[in-house]
Amino acid sequence: MKKRVEKASKEKGGSGVEEDLSKIAGLIFEDKCPVQTIDSYQCSGNLEMDFPELCALVGLSEIPIVKLRQPIPAVTPTDNNAMEESLTQISPGSPVQLWCPKPCLHVETENEDSQNAKKIIISGWRVDEMVAQVLSKTLPSLSNLQSLKIWQARLTDHILTSLKNTISICANLRTVILEGNPIPEQSYHILMGEDSMIAHLSLRNNHIDEYGARLIGSALSTTYSANKNLLTLNMAFNSIGDRGAQFIAQGLRLNRTLLCLSLAYNHITDAGAFSLAEVLGPFALSHEEIVERRQQLISRDQSPSQRVSSDSKFEHPLSVHSSSSLDQNMKGSKNTSKKKDAPKKEERPGSQSVAIGGKKEEPKLGKKVSDTKVSRGRGGKSGAKDKRPSGSELEEKSSSVHKTGDMTESLSPLLHPGIQHVDGKVIQPGNTALISLNISGNKLTDESLQKFLSSVAGQGEGGVLRLSLNRNCFPPDCETYLKIQEIMSSKDPLNKTSSCQLDDEQEQAT
Repeated sequence: MKKRVEKASKEKGGSGVEEDLSKIAGLIFEDKCPVQTIDSYQCSGNLEMDFPELCALVGLSEIPIVKLRQPIPAVTPTDNNAMEESLTQISPGSPVQLWCPKPCLHVETENEDSQNAKKIIISGWRVDEMVAQVLSKTLPSLSNLQSLKIWQARLTDHILTSLKNTISICANLRTVILEGNPIPEQSYHILMGEDSMIAHLSLRNNHIDEYGARLIGSALSTTYSANKNLLTLNMAFNSIGDRGAQFIAQGLRLNRTLLCLSLAYNHITDAGAFSLAEVLGPFALSHEEIVERRQQLISRDQSPSQRVSSDSKFEHPLSVHSSSSLDQNMKGSKNTSKKKDAPKKEERPGSQSVAIGGKKEEPKLGKKVSDTKVSRGRGGKSGAKDKRPSGSELEEKSSSVHKTGDMTESLSPLLHPGIQHVDGKVIQPGNTALISLNISGNKLTDESLQKFLSSVAGQGEGGVLRLSLNRNCFPPDCETYLKIQEIMSSKDPLNKTSSCQLDDEQEQAT
């Protein structure tokens, strides 16, 4: 060190010497203390090294231990009763088996590779702001992280928001389990936003009541938005009651992503069960939903023509195809006068590619573009011929677009081709995306079973494949319950596979 200082002093004098001395002092300090703050720390992806160092940087008095372990093999239930138990009771590998006298971060890896963490479990110790800050730094650096489980960590609303922001930037984190973490604000719905990539969410035993259920139901879907990524939702062992079940059912009306839902042990009676059963079968759209449906029909009707007119140089064949099919559906209605003006409008530059479907397509597409412009420009001043088609005409166009495989394929259930008009009501076919519903351990009677029987029988081969209704207020030999079990058994794909194999064996034997 002295030699370096002397060398610097010889080469430079006065201020130059002071400058070099400060630089040398800085180098020495950096060698001893390379990182001063958590923000300047660069994670290596090795939790055994990163987590303790970051905990020390934020000033944790007791740094949790990092324990690596091999994944616990999942137990595959062999019958329906075992499967139902797996959805309600504490699963293998739960925090009870992972208890540790000191705070411990359990990390499941593959091949004992500390840089290949797949699941992180926090069990029975508090996650405060400092721990949340450490997690926000370490979790995004784990490229293979797929699951995060936090059990009885005394989370707060602020910590939950921090975790939500952290989860959103984790590349492959799709399973989040927050159990035994009651939060007064019940803001669990923030994990289910439209931009959320979480596919599997468990919120068991969090004291969620009807207020929290209302927030979760709105996160599943509203008239104008819906969650597009959540596949399974476990809300067992809460207290949503009948009102909460109605809010969840409301969220299922226009959600077509959720596959499995557990509402076991939630103090639900027939009043709440009726709403859940109703949404599985055909139901009438509300006035707000009808208005939104009309707007979506009009938007989808307009968008293919607008795309052909503005982007014709790219020659989208699907757009032309869908537009022509719409016009064929409207053929012979009341547009003969407009067909004469269509060729003139087609002569405009930039619309020559409309002819890719043949000469007959030009007047049709031209008519379509002109119709759109007239409707927008004149508004309510135009006569009946210039108005948008309503009611059955929109229904016909909706089904026509669906059958032709339009590139603007609808993602909204409000545009389902099976919607019908009955007695002045618009009837939605119902939610057939949900394949598993667990409402065991509640207070359902035979009245609820009658409603469920009607709904699942009307779904045909699709829809719910597994309906758990045990441990409710009806006897096991209830006739309605046995009928539901029979329907579920006939829809079970495993039963169909075994029956097909049996038929094949019998044919071979004969």
